[in-house]
Amino acid sequence: MVVNVGLSSYYGRKFFCSGEAMAGQQMRIDEFRIEEEPYYLPIGDELTIAEAAYRDGTPLLLKGPTGCGKTRFMQYLAWRLQRPLVTVSCHDDLSTSDLVGRYLIRAGEAVWADGPLTMAVRAGAICYLDEIVEARKDTTVVIHPLADDRRQLPIEKRGELLTAPPEFMLAVSYNPGYQSVLKDLKASTRQRFVALSFDYPAADKEMAIVCREGRVEPELAKTLVKLAGMTRGLKDSGLAEGASTRLLIQTGKLVGRGIPVRAACRAAISEALTDDRELLAALDEMVTSLF
Repeated sequence: MVVNVGLSSYYGRKFFCSGEAMAGQQMRIDEFRIEEEPYYLPIGDELTIAEAAYRDGTPLLLKGPTGCGKTRFMQYLAWRLQRPLVTVSCHDDLSTSDLVGRYLIRAGEAVWADGPLTMAVRAGAICYLDEIVEARKDTTVVIHPLADDRRQLPIEKRGELLTAPPEFMLAVSYNPGYQSVLKDLKASTRQRFVALSFDYPAADKEMAIVCREGRVEPELAKTLVKLAGMTRGLKDSGLAEGASTRLLIQTGKLVGRGIPVRAACRAAISEALTDDRELLAALDEMVTSLF
């Protein structure tokens, strides 16, 4: 399975590393394996490039708008490569210790607990840092020696220098649509990566994805994709993001549960995109014109 690792959920699962047998470590990392093939529809040569980067030990940088399939791509890649996938949702409170590890007090003793990045390096897993630009600048620096030809992770609190095995892969993602002077990857960071640009699929492929994942009929999927295209045209009119493929899938699932299609569009698309009354009215008009 894929576990989205935040600080509370990660340490709440008690992934402790305190001199326990390596067999126990393997049992824990196996929980991050993807046993069943995730549905992913290739858009271009992204899989070929990603697999070549993996064989060369080069990290991946995924760029693209929210809900366009970056995380699903990583799940599918991990399944193809048969490697565990440890996913970390980055945020502005994420510290180096959250990634690398820290000493915790357990039964009156100081016990070292590997962070998700360290655990992935030790096990030769794939570590995926989602929305890397949300993390603090001093936190992202820790991946520099891991992302170049050294492939090393310094654990300063333990005086340890981990060298990543060939099976380990580092991947990060971010949304250029939210890029700003304060939230951008430094050149010294991004030039360590092979970059893949993601966008919403062409209409025919997006329709196929919505049909499959949203479990809807082709005609409804086609109309939802048309609606998404119309909302994406509002980006220059005050809408931060148009409807993502993810939102279309969620709309389809609501319809499948018996929710009327216009109500489903309102709940899963319009209200999810904006709180602005004028923009909501414009989105409602689009929905009414199509349904």
